[in-house]
Amino acid sequence: MKAIRARAALLLIASFILGGCASNGGSPAVSAPPGTTTGATTRAASATITIKDFEYGAPITVAPGAVVAVTNMDAAGHTVTVDQGQAFDVDVRGSGGTGTFTAPVEPGSYAYHCKYHPNMHGTLTVK
Repeated sequence: MKAIRARAALLLIASFILGGCASNGGSPAVSAPPGTTTGATTRAASATITIKDFEYGAPITVAPGAVVAVTNMDAAGHTVTVDQGQAFDVDVRGSGGTGTFTAPVEPGSYAYHCKYHPNMHGTLTVK
């Protein structure tokens, strides 16, 4: 079952990449307001947060308003939820689940956590 989900995630990512490279008549870029979680977007992600072993990995830096992809390699579901305010909050199912959110347009450092696992913390830098 994990192999099927992993293949499905790879196919989804490949379709985003190929869709973004369409030469004539491709879909226009869609942007969501900061903090909006989306199931799909036609814009390629600027960076990816990969959740594995109940950790977010190294802090990432993105441009204001960039699309950030989240991939969850753990079996458990996780969130990427900003610590203060409502700039972003995405819930990602386990076993290869994916999601995206739009980074805030205001430069700064944004600490985030998992709602389900309070020991999980990460940082998104916007500049």
